[in-house]
Amino acid sequence: MQAAAQTAMPAGEGVAGSLDTVTVRDAGDPTEIRAKSTLRATDTRLGKGQQALRDIPQHVTVMTEQLLDDRNLDDFREVLKATAGVTFLAGETGEEDMRLRGFSLGQAGDIYRDGLREGQLITRDTFATERVEVLKGSASMLFGKGSTGGVVNQVTKQPFLMDRYEAELTLGSGGHRRVQADLNRPLGPDSAVRLNAMAQNNDNWGAKDDRRGLAASWRTGIGGRDEFQIDLYHLQTEGRPNYNHPWLLTGSATDPTRTIVPVLPAKNYYGLASDYQNTEQTALTLTHTHRFGPQEELRTTVRHGRYERDLWVSAIVFAPAAQQPGGQAVSLANPPTDATRLNRNPKGRYGLSDITQIQSDYSHRFQAGGLAHHLTAGVDLTVEDARRNNSFGGAASGLGTTVGTPNDGAWRADTRGAPPLNTFDADSLGLYVQDVVALTPHWKLVGGLRFDRFRATYRDTAGNTGSVTENLWSPRIGALYQPSETASYYVSLGQSYNTSGDTYQFALGTFAPGGSNAKLANTPPEKSRNAEIGAKWELFQQRASLGVALFRAEKFNERNTDPDSAAQQMLLSGKRHATGVEISAAGRLTPKWEVFYNHTWIPSARIDRSNQALSANGTGAQVEGDRPALTPRHSLSAWTTYRLAPQWRVGIGWTHRGAQNPEGQRTYVAPSFTVWDGMVEYTVDERTTVKLNVTNLTDKRYADALYRGFYTPGAPRKVMLSVKTVF
Repeated sequence: MQAAAQTAMPAGEGVAGSLDTVTVRDAGDPTEIRAKSTLRATDTRLGKGQQALRDIPQHVTVMTEQLLDDRNLDDFREVLKATAGVTFLAGETGEEDMRLRGFSLGQAGDIYRDGLREGQLITRDTFATERVEVLKGSASMLFGKGSTGGVVNQVTKQPFLMDRYEAELTLGSGGHRRVQADLNRPLGPDSAVRLNAMAQNNDNWGAKDDRRGLAASWRTGIGGRDEFQIDLYHLQTEGRPNYNHPWLLTGSATDPTRTIVPVLPAKNYYGLASDYQNTEQTALTLTHTHRFGPQEELRTTVRHGRYERDLWVSAIVFAPAAQQPGGQAVSLANPPTDATRLNRNPKGRYGLSDITQIQSDYSHRFQAGGLAHHLTAGVDLTVEDARRNNSFGGAASGLGTTVGTPNDGAWRADTRGAPPLNTFDADSLGLYVQDVVALTPHWKLVGGLRFDRFRATYRDTAGNTGSVTENLWSPRIGALYQPSETASYYVSLGQSYNTSGDTYQFALGTFAPGGSNAKLANTPPEKSRNAEIGAKWELFQQRASLGVALFRAEKFNERNTDPDSAAQQMLLSGKRHATGVEISAAGRLTPKWEVFYNHTWIPSARIDRSNQALSANGTGAQVEGDRPALTPRHSLSAWTTYRLAPQWRVGIGWTHRGAQNPEGQRTYVAPSFTVWDGMVEYTVDERTTVKLNVTNLTDKRYADALYRGFYTPGAPRKVMLSVKTVF
């Protein structure tokens, strides 16, 4: 690795005898290099400026590039499944409705790339991702509306001043074929380009998942007074998703609790050959960083992105008794056989969003009043133009199938025509300021405040319109006690808002006076707060990090629209809370042994106030006193590797999720599950490695994502062989 020294940022212009400041610049970006060789992260830009993780008074889980590579986490959903506290609503086949600590994550659009919000209705891939950061708890002070359960930030691979070329080929079960390249080249003493490209063909036993991705970046002025960067990101996917499987239930309709039993093999695809889910995203990002000095910078980013998703799939259900052999309904007492009939009900969704964002963040470390300050402040503007149709399935095809004939090749022509589209136009202006004040060498206070002005206009296909305007204030306070370089203790309180104009919920129905969506438009923003007390330690001679946090998240004036657009319901839970413990550990315990561990335990979660009445037979949506849906008591993800010999490294990991209810069925319970993964890696020479991954080692059959009448099966056992070379 080379180093380059150059003159930058005059230290005292106009002062006699002053000398220019000389910046010694390492040719390689330390963050980039570390991400490829460790499970542990120590710093982040998640807080709008470069910060050590120990200085953030909230729990942050970071999944580095090595962890993503070790576990073959190419799909972004798989990354989130390997993150404790994240659960999924089935039936959306995207990231629209995920839960973090029991609170909606994806539906509020709380997924970011490099600190800027992405569209909600897309498939994501990690081919150009250096790491994934999950900030848990209220985060509106930093990111604006939403951010109740937390935010997820994808960090894109950046150009750096070092030649490095990497290519990888992966072959695996279900006809999986994937090739990707990561090419970085310096263009001079302070500029570089980087190209990440990916192509994937995956038959996936009938549930196709083909992808093409390109991320190109040019960066100049690296480490100097003025640094510029241009990024182009494009990802196109063509899929045929395994939308759902029907479940069976123990007991009878009068039982207070019924257990969900998955009965169909996870790899069986029962949809039509004409089913599809196609997504495309293209984003151009321009970034300028001006450094006033070593401790002061202004970073401005402009991005325009287009995000499109077109879905037409089959929801699979057991045919009614009259259509079954013997005229009996399918149940655990009459379990399915190869001759059991299945019906295919059409589901169609379309969404297209154009999002333009301008964000400017100022960071300054300075002394004032005898105290050390780290001031961050900024302004951001987001303009979104979205067109959507969430009920575009068309008429039923009548092309049923049987349990014994998965992937039967049945196909039908698409005669639906162009979808009629609802429109959603919104703009949001945000301003924030935060100061971290060091009162003593060991004590720091954190205080921040953000103001957002959100405006949105909606028009449905019948020409009905509605609008909403909100002025939102989001405070954040905290304190840190850091008695040494290896220990940090904190307490924090943050507040968040969710406006009524998030994602697609306004696109349902009409806005006629007195209509359900007119009421929704007039519903005040949901309000939530997160209180947290925690500790972060550096252990094993600072080779490993450990974090523990006790949190309580509360949400007020909660409103939930029924995700089934045909029902056009609005369910108000009113108030709910979740209280629990978060544990994370990552790093190297010995020179040969490395670990990653993330555990969320929520012993107390409750709907404290609700206007939802209990149905006569006790079924239906959650009511006051219930535990919220999709909120298991325990969820954890762990991964550990050990180098047996200079050329051999082995790894094993597991993902566990406790029992939970699906949204909308309070008496149904999906049992807990644990899935084991394994890895063996052989280093051929200093350039080439061969890696064998086996996911779901025991071929566990389980319900991964839940809806009121069906589930999405967890992936079956998969074997993947990868060859990577660096040149």
